[in-house]
Amino acid sequence: MVQRATRLTGTGEHTQLLERAFARARAEQDLPTGFPPEVLAEVERAVADPDLPERDETQVPFVTIDPPGSMDLDQAMHIERAGEGYRVRYAIADVPAFLREGGALDEEVRRRGMTVYCPDVRVPLHPPQLSEDAASLLPDQVRPAYVWDMHLTPEGERDHADLYRAMVRSVRRYTYEEVQGLVDGGTAEPTLRLLKEVGELRVRREDDRGGASLPMPEQDVEVDDAGHYHLRLRPLLAAEDWNAQISLLTGMVAAQIMLEAGTGILRTMPAPDEGSVARFRREAQALGVPWPEELSYGRFLRTLDRDDPAHLAVVNAATSLFRGAGYTVLDGVAPAEEDVVQAAIAAPYTHTTAPLRRLVDRFSLAVCEALVHGREVPGWAAAAMPVLPDLMAEADRRTRSVERACLSAVEAAVLADHVGGTFDAVVVDVGRRGDPVVQLVDPPVSEFAEGSAEPGAEVRVEVVGTDVLSGQVDLRVVGGVASAGVAESPA
Repeated sequence: MVQRATRLTGTGEHTQLLERAFARARAEQDLPTGFPPEVLAEVERAVADPDLPERDETQVPFVTIDPPGSMDLDQAMHIERAGEGYRVRYAIADVPAFLREGGALDEEVRRRGMTVYCPDVRVPLHPPQLSEDAASLLPDQVRPAYVWDMHLTPEGERDHADLYRAMVRSVRRYTYEEVQGLVDGGTAEPTLRLLKEVGELRVRREDDRGGASLPMPEQDVEVDDAGHYHLRLRPLLAAEDWNAQISLLTGMVAAQIMLEAGTGILRTMPAPDEGSVARFRREAQALGVPWPEELSYGRFLRTLDRDDPAHLAVVNAATSLFRGAGYTVLDGVAPAEEDVVQAAIAAPYTHTTAPLRRLVDRFSLAVCEALVHGREVPGWAAAAMPVLPDLMAEADRRTRSVERACLSAVEAAVLADHVGGTFDAVVVDVGRRGDPVVQLVDPPVSEFAEGSAEPGAEVRVEVVGTDVLSGQVDLRVVGGVASAGVAESPA
């Protein structure tokens, strides 16, 4: 699965109102604006004297693939053929090499839980001296890493896997756009060509399992010179899917190691209930992209055209089925099958590939590395297992709250120029108090509206008012559809 991101483009006074709204969202969730001096001092000492592994894998030509400008590089990969199958080496930043358990930094990152990405800034899990420098898998730098060494069959299934700490070197940093262009143009290096091959095989295996990846589009908020806001959904590239499949593969391998040992922590999610499925079917129908009864959920998502705004809106609406995720600690007692499966992936899975940006991954890596080599799990990792679900649940809650508040501010800004105007919309649900939830296609906005209407009804809604700072959008149902997809400005 790919996490959605929101980007804000534009400069000057026209972006300041949204930036104030984003800052307010962060303040309401008590997101920190910096790191305490004692944390920074501890990081400085750790960077000067890290716990480095003895193994040297610097001759392996790893590469990284990330969004433009990223500096917190968690993963580097190298893929080659191994007989008729494949060998995938996936190097993950070795955060434990720099972190003293129980120290000031450990306490600070436990409080934060994860990096929070906002449209204007990000609030990092670790200080930049660590996450963007000493521990980051930057090109042409020798770095400590946990290396997943996975051998796959010709069909892309796991054959066997190893995990070890080693010094590594990335030889090049790619963006997704660069990877896509090189692969499409036939000039990609072997690792990138094989990334496409393995990624597509893993998509087919996902389909066989009944799983589904959610290719969340990026939301681009553009502010033009006149101060008007425009919200567009940018489709994800195929290269982003291929890359995500390597991460998913690694998380599934890690989960299997934990399950076989009866020790560790899984990322789990229940299957969606019938009401959520019915609502999503209504949303898809309303957006002009009905979900055929004979298609599985995952297969339906893969039929969508990522360049079609209506189809992207369906992908956006599909998040309603990816809810209820949590963490299950394995403590030697065999859990029920429904308590170990991540329903969207349709397999057991754990977070293990983003330790610079997510707290739990640091512990998952240490647990798996010990289990693979037949050693006792480090005491600091074992001791954290009971508290990690609550720490991560709170981090998830804060992150979702900030993301929702930022999105609401964006939607209010986009609709601010249309107060008094009307849009075509479709009712996709009804709230507890009977207010309909309406979906607009362009701009891709979903909000409650005042009035009465049944799910599936095509309606006309008026923008009654907006408040960007609070993220408030007031809509009202004013009648049936007049002309599809076009907003009427106020007289």
